[in-house]
Amino acid sequence: MNAYQEEYKRKLVTADEAVKAVKSGDWVAYSHFAMTPRVLDEALARRKNELFNVKVRGVCAVHPVQVALADPEQEHFIYNNSFFSGADRKLHNDGLAYHIPGLYSEAPAIVRSGQDGPDVAMIVTTPMDEKGFFNFSVSCSYERAVCEKARTVIVEVNENAPRCLGGFQEGIHISEVDYIVEGNNEPLFEVPTIPPTEVDKKIAALVVEEIEDGACLQLGIGGLPNTIGKMLADSDLKDLGVHSEMLCNSFLDLYEAGKITGARKTIDRFKMVYTFALGDARLYEFIHNNPACAIYPVDYTNNVDVIARNDKQIAINNAIEIDLYGQVCSESVGARHISGTGGQFDFTYGAFRSKGGKAFICLSSTKKVKDRKVSRIVPMIAPAGIVTVPRTVVQYVVTEYGKVNLKGKSTWQRAELLISIAHPDFREELIKQAEKLKIWTRTNKRLSLVG
Repeated sequence: MNAYQEEYKRKLVTADEAVKAVKSGDWVAYSHFAMTPRVLDEALARRKNELFNVKVRGVCAVHPVQVALADPEQEHFIYNNSFFSGADRKLHNDGLAYHIPGLYSEAPAIVRSGQDGPDVAMIVTTPMDEKGFFNFSVSCSYERAVCEKARTVIVEVNENAPRCLGGFQEGIHISEVDYIVEGNNEPLFEVPTIPPTEVDKKIAALVVEEIEDGACLQLGIGGLPNTIGKMLADSDLKDLGVHSEMLCNSFLDLYEAGKITGARKTIDRFKMVYTFALGDARLYEFIHNNPACAIYPVDYTNNVDVIARNDKQIAINNAIEIDLYGQVCSESVGARHISGTGGQFDFTYGAFRSKGGKAFICLSSTKKVKDRKVSRIVPMIAPAGIVTVPRTVVQYVVTEYGKVNLKGKSTWQRAELLISIAHPDFREELIKQAEKLKIWTRTNKRLSLVG
């Protein structure tokens, strides 16, 4: 037994022993996305009656967080999250989760500034390697910053977690760890496949025709990115690169089709750069010990200056609604919080600043609200709605009815362009509202919009 194995044995405890490190009033940081702790979360929830005013923070938990469910009165735990998943959204609807607004790229600096802890870090990792390192696996994010600031660091080992090569700051050494807990080794969360709609296909086609050989891609999750990935895989494009906050299955499909080489990237050549991954077992297997992939902390992947150094950077993101001024809401429906800012601002701003770069905000022209069809292009963002990307930063907006470039356009031009890609059933009313807002002139192309 070498020295690292001996240290491992000394620090190995049960989850119930490890969570005794948490004191009343502490801030506790959970690791993120598919690496959200299960065993430590359940053990901390069992300590409910011993603790008061413990604040827990995470990012996009892929399963219901037990400390929130265990204490509906919130006398013992208050659960906070920087980007809501479906599970977090349900907790929020029940008043059991609170959002932490912020730009994803700034999170490491905020943590290192010392505001609101964390006091205890609970981080899911791979098993320790022969050099004594635990890898953060598919969520580098800002785990390193959390571990540096925490009074106590606890790792929850999952033998099924793939080892993600860096990059940098992708792991922690056993000498920096206080307690080790062996988790339940369940397979990582797999994202359900979302079949594309006909609207997705129309929007994807409009975006794909803007992508050139050697472009560097950022894609998100869902039916639209999957459709874009498939169209690119079937195209004649070549030498695509990847610089994306998230690595998803679309990138794997493109890589296997020979479209992704990274040969024309201006930084991190030949590397698929990301800060977290969410997909299925096939993606996780692909990532494991794969030198074609490089995971970095989010203050690198989402740094607008780093993004802008990639020529032809393409950013493709979704929205909930956009108003006639060009303000984009991607994280709430009125006061009901849906997700978070994440990296949408970072990549929209960074992609435009890159040489030949383009940033797309994509949305279907309408949505269903109960039995009604309503427009996603609206006169003004809904009351209490969140502006995720300000009008000054937005470049392309795409619906199934077309794409428009808002950069450099005045208010009346923006209104005309956005109404031109709204659903025809709503264009006349949007024109009336634009007139009331005094962003419609006699020179606007009224007849072509409603004809």
